[in-house]
Parts: sequence; structure tokens; C-alpha cells
Amino acid sequence: MKSFELHDARTVDEAVGLLDKLGPTAKVVGGGSDLVDGLMKDWIQGKGLPLPAFLVDITTIPQLTGINATPQGATIGAATTLSAIVESQPLRQGWPVLGEAAQAVASPLIRNFGTLGGNLNQRPRCWYFRGEKFDCYKKGGDFCFAVTGDNRYHAVIGGELCYMVHPSDTAVALLALGARARIAGPGGQREVAFDDYFVGPRTDVLRENVLKPNELLSEVTISPLAANTKTAWIKLKDRQVYDFAQVSVAAVVTSEGGAWKDGRIVLGGVSPVPYRAKVVEDALKGKDIKATIRQAAAAIRTVARPMSLNAYKVDIAQGLIERAVLQALA
Repeated sequence: MKSFELHDARTVDEAVGLLDKLGPTAKVVGGGSDLVDGLMKDWIQGKGLPLPAFLVDITTIPQLTGINATPQGATIGAATTLSAIVESQPLRQGWPVLGEAAQAVASPLIRNFGTLGGNLNQRPRCWYFRGEKFDCYKKGGDFCFAVTGDNRYHAVIGGELCYMVHPSDTAVALLALGARARIAGPGGQREVAFDDYFVGPRTDVLRENVLKPNELLSEVTISPLAANTKTAWIKLKDRQVYDFAQVSVAAVVTSEGGAWKDGRIVLGGVSPVPYRAKVVEDALKGKDIKATIRQAAAAIRTVARPMSLNAYKVDIAQGLIERAVLQALA
């Protein structure tokens, strides 16, 4: 591993100041399971991906750790561990899909030190991006090796230039909940809805979110669920423990008399960003959910563009959407 300087920030302003002063090779670190034990340990680098020379630790900032849940909503610090989210009774009662998604991440050991911010902002797990010998688009190269190579786990929706899939489970749940991200930078703080937080390769192939090099995610806020709203989470993976989603679904369903009134259906493992399946939501709008869900779920096929080895993901996505919505109703 390349040597680096570690800076323990004590306040958000201090962390932002360090990022601004030290430049693009300074990175925020929380638990470090991806950045330190993954990218840096394996020397993942390229023209558009320099190895970090400075790490700014935000787990030393008390303001960024903890959960505040009230009837008016919930606020979760970016340095809060995934285990704390899983174990939070207020979150489990008010927004159960988030706790279920957090519990699906990796292993208990990693959840004990892995943070919400780290899970949301982790880099893709594409084996070409992680492979030392592949100078792909996302590392600043000029080719996506998944196009002609082994693409069985790659994107079936929204791929262009890069066909990686977004690896975060909590991102899928938070997008389904209509959550918002608070971002701190040299100019102060700004709030971004998770609908606009993630960046696909069509916008910028070198990054996955709107954070600038001198900005950090400070907290996440969630509004209370509307009346008659229920949630569900399903994740399908190769192994039952410590694995990323082949396909996952977070469903937040508001019904009235058995009919779809409002809600969100979000998929993981199928797109370079957590994918909101609006085509399915539109097919359910105002209709009896149980009578319509199978046909509505099939609408996901109209936006899917599978590659040579991953068409199976489209079948799985359709089935899991139907199952998740019915599970939410139940």
C-alpha cells in the first residue's frame, strides 16, 4: 500500500478545510473497508483515479455520528455505523426498509465499523475497475471491458461508456424513501435529494455522485412515511453472506382501498445508479395492486438493455418487483 498522511478532523469545517487545502488526492475516510482495505491496498489507480495521498477521518467528528428520530423525521450522521442503523428501534419502526437494507450489507464485523456515508459513496465493484491490468473508462482509460468480456454482473439498465452497477444497499432504500443528503463544502452546506445525488456515466464516467473533491456528505434526512404506507426489501445475491446484490428491490407503497395511491420502487444491482422504476410505478397508478402488479412489474422489460451474459437479471428484477410490492402490502 502507498504511504499516506492521516488527518483526524474534529469539526465539519475542519474536515472541509483540509479537503480544500490538500486537493484532489485528499479523500474522506470513515470505516475504510472500501477505500483503505480495497482501492488503496490493491493499488487501484489510473489517469482519472490517482491514489490518495491524504485521508481525512470523519469518524472523529461527534456531529457526524448518531441518529435523531422524531415524529417530524429522522437525521442520520454520515459517520454513523451500519450496525447502529440496524439496531435503532426508532428507524426500525418508522422506516423499516432502511434497517433491512443496512442489515443486508456485508458481515456483522464490517457493519460494526462501516459507515452510512462510506456505504453510500463506495466505488463500484466491477472486476475490470478493480483489476490492475484494465485501464477502463472509470479509471480514465478509453474502453469498457465489460462490453466484450465477462459481463454477467453488469448493468442491464442505463449503461453507457461504463456498465458497472452501483454497489450500495442503503442507497436503494434511501432513494425509495425520498431521503435527502446534506453536503458540506467551502461555501457552506447544501441539501440534495437522493433523486439527484447519484451520477451515472452518461453525466460523468469518473464519479458516482455529486460530491466535489472538497465536499463531504455530513448527514442524511428522511421525512415521515405517509399514512397507509408500508415498505419491503429484497436482495438476491450469489452467497447468503457478505456479498453484493445481483438484484435488489426497495418498495415503499402507499395504498388506499387496495389501490396504488403513491410510492416508489427502486432497484439495485441493475444500473450504474440506484434505479427508480418509474415505468412500474406509472403502470400501478390508481389501480388495484394485487390485480395489476404482475403486469406492471413486466414493464421493467421496456427499459432493460441486457448485455451478452446478464439477461437473467431482467427476469429476476421483474419477479422481485412483484414479490416486494406484495410483501409490502402483507
